[in-house]
Amino acid sequence: MLSRTADHLYWLARYTERAENLARLLDVSYQMSLVPQSIAAQNENWRAILALNSLEAAFAETYSGVNVDNVLRFMVADATNPSSIYSCLRAARENAHAVRGTLTAEMWESINATWIELRQQTFEQILARGISEFFDWVKLRSAVTRGVTFGTMLKDDALHFIRLGGLLERGDNTARILDMQYHILRQSDDEGASDFYRWGALLRSLSAFQVYRKVYRDAITPARVAELLILRMDLPRSLHACADGIVRMLQLRPHAAADCQRCFGRDPASGGRAARPASFRSHR
Repeated sequence: MLSRTADHLYWLARYTERAENLARLLDVSYQMSLVPQSIAAQNENWRAILALNSLEAAFAETYSGVNVDNVLRFMVADATNPSSIYSCLRAARENAHAVRGTLTAEMWESINATWIELRQQTFEQILARGISEFFDWVKLRSAVTRGVTFGTMLKDDALHFIRLGGLLERGDNTARILDMQYHILRQSDDEGASDFYRWGALLRSLSAFQVYRKVYRDAITPARVAELLILRMDLPRSLHACADGIVRMLQLRPHAAADCQRCFGRDPASGGRAARPASFRSHR
């Protein structure tokens, strides 16, 4: 496969996954903003989203202050923001168009239809119809595209690069959210309902709240949240699961297999197996 084709496939998957991840995070943050709290605390939560994506400077160039309306507009529909949902889905479509002959007709139609529907909506129309409904639509379109991809693409190099891009973006998102939110939440002295909602919001932003309840059947604690999102191999968005998937994809590239396994702390001589850490140490 030509390197430029692999590059387009890789970024197609990353941008699609990024749009979905952003929709999840913004949806949970918006729902949390409805919980009674001070304006300062609410705006700090939105500022954290900008920091998560390294967009504080870019945001300040256009908007006068951090608040729910400005951040939502910037992260949802601002074409000048390369990390907005609008920009991510546009970039996904552009990368797909560049390798249209490599994709199945169903996959191309799914990606193209998503972009066409999005560009017909203004931010005001999105708000009028309901911002949560829009986030649900983004997540649904991502799921449809992913299903069509795995259901129609030949299991060859093209699909491997698509999966690699998606896994890297997913793991990066989990690491960023967990690291940032863990510091914020550990600094809180609130052990009551507000703290519970915040930890629950972190889990929901990674589609892990119901899984947490199923696995632990107990109160939400920082150590267990971190254990779930870092070490659980059976949680699709955990760092362990993403890293394992990345290694599996790269093992299909013989020239990169050994180096890849060493980067992830695995011994090629043992077949690439990695032992699960015996214990989890709290984040410091």
